[in-house]
Amino acid sequence: MGGESTRPGAERVEPGEEVERVLPVVEALAAEGLTVSIDTMRARTARAAVDAGARLVNDVSGGLADPDMARIVGELECEYVAMHWRAHSPQMDATDAYRDVVAEVRDELAARVDALVSAGVRPERIVLDPGLGFSKVTDSNWPLLARMRDWAGDHRVLVGASRKRFLGAAIARDGVDAADPAAREHATTAITALCADRDVWAVRVHDARAARDAVQVVSAWQNALDPEL
Repeated sequence: MGGESTRPGAERVEPGEEVERVLPVVEALAAEGLTVSIDTMRARTARAAVDAGARLVNDVSGGLADPDMARIVGELECEYVAMHWRAHSPQMDATDAYRDVVAEVRDELAARVDALVSAGVRPERIVLDPGLGFSKVTDSNWPLLARMRDWAGDHRVLVGASRKRFLGAAIARDGVDAADPAAREHATTAITALCADRDVWAVRVHDARAARDAVQVVSAWQNALDPEL
């Protein structure tokens, strides 16, 4: 959960307000025994949330937005999701320029991993996110999904494709994209199933029940192919 939107064009929230928004929710969810992930680009918020019971820090900037993030995460010894990121929301679409999106995302994420490890974050605690829809307009997203191991290496992968614009383009009818995000839910579930079949560590979704059903169907399919799984 997070205290500020990262959608394209979104304005940033003041640091103090972000903390005030998230702490009561983190504390309440952690008290229920739930695993809480804090979505933030600020080290201050990450520390406060982990102290309140969060177990993961999800940073859409991969540590680029706050120079203190890597050091703080290393001190907290928590799981850390580092997303591929090039710019804050207002400038996001203007930075979608790639000659080879898979190679460039691989290299840019590798640089983030090196910086995180140098700051004290253990490699096995780092999860990589390709940042679908972040500085990536429609066609840039599909190669990253199809060739995950080419950019992620041995790291765990988190995929956040839920209801995003590139799915709306893929299911266009008569050349008209599915503009309503809710109309992209079935496409999202298809992505979840494909991710489960490729052993993706986690998916970020709006409809958790549909995602769970998709994962269970893939598991049943895989077990039928190889009962030893």
